[in-house]
Amino acid sequence: MEVIRTSLLKGAQEARGTVVIIDVFRAFTCAPLLFHFGLGKLILEADPDRARAVKKEHPEWLLLGEVNEVPIEGGDLGNSPGDIIRKGRGFFEGKTAVHRTTAGVTGTAAAMKGADEVLLGSFLTARATADRIRFRSPGRVTLVAMGSRGLEPAPEDEACAEYLASLLDGTPYDHVKALGDILFQETARKFMSGEKPYLPREDPALCLQRDLFNTAIGAVREGDYIVARPL
Repeated sequence: MEVIRTSLLKGAQEARGTVVIIDVFRAFTCAPLLFHFGLGKLILEADPDRARAVKKEHPEWLLLGEVNEVPIEGGDLGNSPGDIIRKGRGFFEGKTAVHRTTAGVTGTAAAMKGADEVLLGSFLTARATADRIRFRSPGRVTLVAMGSRGLEPAPEDEACAEYLASLLDGTPYDHVKALGDILFQETARKFMSGEKPYLPREDPALCLQRDLFNTAIGAVREGDYIVARPL
């Protein structure tokens, strides 16, 4: 099994084999939390205009996510794990949600065109994701660290890719070092400043929990939609 590490939107567009799209802050930390709270169906939509149109067509569905970190206009919730926990099971159970994000969801849509399989990567599901990959034993695995808005590398996504690689091929990984690399950089500190309500202080702490869930999450195309689901 060949494990390839790449990054950003270009990396997602060129990824082949079994592809893991990694978005730690925060899309693919949100996804397993949504299923934990009983969400029935999660649709990933990269185009914000189409996401809003789907919400208009199905007003009973939830619209979640952001455009360049700002909560999507007309949405029911932004892209915050902390906000998902605050809402709880009563808000999500049995419902369908449309999720739009600038990095993770957009990268997933890009990777779907060339990948054999697309998995959603975060620290919360890393070991479960690696277990699935090892069980299926594909010839090529591409780990895509989506970074900040899919344009610039972000330490949390690079660290998660390093952790996944360590689980797959034994590459050394030091989570204490990773925490130091992540928490003192702007991608985490912008949350801790508390200046923007849609960047809650608690989100980095939630996003950096390792192996909280024992189920990987994949993305598949169902008709006109890309649907994320536990595997």
